[in-house]
Amino acid sequence: MNRLAQETSPYLRQHADNPVDWYPWGEEAFAAARELDLPILLSVGYSACHWCHVMAHESFENPDTAALMNDLFINVKVDREERPDVDAVYMTAVQAMTGRGGWPMTVFMTAEGVPFYGGTYFPPEDRHGMASFTRVMQAISEAWITDRENVSEQGEQLRELIQRSATPPEAAATLTDHLPLDVLVPIAALFDARLGGFGRAPKFPQAMTIDLLLRLHANTENDSALNMATTSLDCMADGGIYDHLGGGFARYSTDDKWLVPHFEKMLYDQALLLGAYLRAFCLTGNNSYRQVVEETIAYVMRDLATPSAGWASAEDADSEGVEGKFYLWSPNEVHEACGDSAAANAVIDWFQVTDAGNFTDPHTSYSGTILANSRPRSERPEA
Repeated sequence: MNRLAQETSPYLRQHADNPVDWYPWGEEAFAAARELDLPILLSVGYSACHWCHVMAHESFENPDTAALMNDLFINVKVDREERPDVDAVYMTAVQAMTGRGGWPMTVFMTAEGVPFYGGTYFPPEDRHGMASFTRVMQAISEAWITDRENVSEQGEQLRELIQRSATPPEAAATLTDHLPLDVLVPIAALFDARLGGFGRAPKFPQAMTIDLLLRLHANTENDSALNMATTSLDCMADGGIYDHLGGGFARYSTDDKWLVPHFEKMLYDQALLLGAYLRAFCLTGNNSYRQVVEETIAYVMRDLATPSAGWASAEDADSEGVEGKFYLWSPNEVHEACGDSAAANAVIDWFQVTDAGNFTDPHTSYSGTILANSRPRSERPEA
């Protein structure tokens, strides 16, 4: 076992048996980096993160990869749910370097904590235009040894950017209860009028943007704001991102149709989306929004509540080693679950359940049908 065996975080303890010589975040790691004159490899993730598990299995559990990590770096593991402050700082750096972010987050930095290169998931071999984790580590180590001046310069530029982003801007005006309609312009530019949501795939629910639009409509009766909000809420509730059996929303959709979710469910997403759907129900009287609220509350109370009177922060994407297996259905499984043939056929017809399915796990080739409304929710039979 490595040092993580002594940690309290369940996520860190998941890596206690890795052959990687992990350090928890703290002065011991930085002191070792200074003493050995090695860069730090910072890996940030959390327990319910599917791609964190994938990279752990492919790289951190691999003896050869771990040996290279131990030779070239001081390796630090961070649970973003335990240290959101650390996560936020280095996510800013990764987004500045790559234009995107996510987890697992992989950051290379100096013994002073200054990042100079980073990314998210790195595959074990070159794949889909992505360099392998091994090749990235070797290139970083070579740059550290042969081009330290350039590495330091890039790190200082990132440090300045992080400091600027952490400095709150001066208030331009006194805040009021009335939201200016000017905020609609950038939101409308990203709005997907056909499929709902904002921007391209992967699509996140963006509950706070939707709630802002609903409040704008409540204050100004602006129909455009209401249309963007309700179109997004309707499409999400009809899509596979919503759990039509158990309630609750997955973290995001991998496609622009809201069909194929990234299957993990986060507590904070449920809280934010509950507020948006509840506000939409209060404004419109649409009972489908009330149904989503009731089903999502039931999910949180049933599946995320813990015996200690708190709530789990998330539910894992993987079931029996397969991404999303718990949420995938075949016609035979529907018949077994329903018992009654007529009810099973109604469910199969409504959700278009087929043997081929609409999702295949790329790692296991396991396939099945993600449940999504094939017609308006108001027409759904009580099967």
